[in-house]
Amino acid sequence: MSPIGLEHYLTLAAILFVCGAVCMATKRNAIGVLIGVELVLNGANINLVAFAHFNPAFEIEGMTFALFVIVLAAAEAAVALAIVLNFYNNHTTVDVDTAEDLKG
Repeated sequence: MSPIGLEHYLTLAAILFVCGAVCMATKRNAIGVLIGVELVLNGANINLVAFAHFNPAFEIEGMTFALFVIVLAAAEAAVALAIVLNFYNNHTTVDVDTAEDLKG
């Protein structure tokens, strides 16, 4: 049995990224789109941490960028959920297709 290498991490990250992109493209529900965004960001984080682990020269940079992505994802989730809740209070739905009337 071979040890887990960089290719395994990159494959997992690619699968997460593709699942997130498909989720963002196909979901009409705003919560589903947010889940897709989180999957894409988690795929990017796995890449950053895997490259940091397998290339010791960039260990600190990879971990630092991964931490920034986690903070960005948390802030994005908080702001996006606030927008979704406000939209739901006004329209009683979270369907992203009905957001067309929000255009200025």
